[in-house]
Amino acid sequence: MTYNKREKVIIYLHGFLSSPQSVKAQQTKAFVDEYYPDLIFYIPQLDNHPKPAAKMLDELVAQHPNSKLGFIGSSMGGYFSSYLLERYGGKAVLINPAVQPYNLLTDYLGEHVNPYTEQKFSLRESHTHDLKTFDTPTLAQPQNYWVLLQTEDETLDYRLAEQKYLGAKVTIEQGGDHSFQGYERFLTDIFQFLLQD
Repeated sequence: MTYNKREKVIIYLHGFLSSPQSVKAQQTKAFVDEYYPDLIFYIPQLDNHPKPAAKMLDELVAQHPNSKLGFIGSSMGGYFSSYLLERYGGKAVLINPAVQPYNLLTDYLGEHVNPYTEQKFSLRESHTHDLKTFDTPTLAQPQNYWVLLQTEDETLDYRLAEQKYLGAKVTIEQGGDHSFQGYERFLTDIFQFLLQD
């Protein structure tokens, strides 16, 4: 009897002002529960500020040394998924990912309330500088990414992601929105991509 050399770990990363209770996160969890009940799967609640969010993710990955890692990241979660993949290896599926969120967040400075957790927090200019430290201007293995984009994303310009992830598998759908309409259609293929050797 041969032992599976490397355990497989999938981490779903939600976006800014979102949570594990978001629609896509819950669709992903339901899919895993039904089809991959033995998979090590996480949907962490990300801190609203970049440094503690990245620290928590680093610590989560460290719990699974030598594992085969997979990341699913939506919006800001896509940004952090790229950071994790470039640092630790693995594969990632990015859904309407934020490419330069440190530029975008300058329009969001001030007080916020997370609509899912009702947590109040303040976003400062220092946080946008912190966010930039997790950027991945170059991709060591673009073939380990699959990027899902919809052209009518009202929050992010999909063309920025199309340009950044040159060499990756990229799927562009006309229309849609920032939430990526019809995400659940891709779940079977997403997990095949992440779990295949």
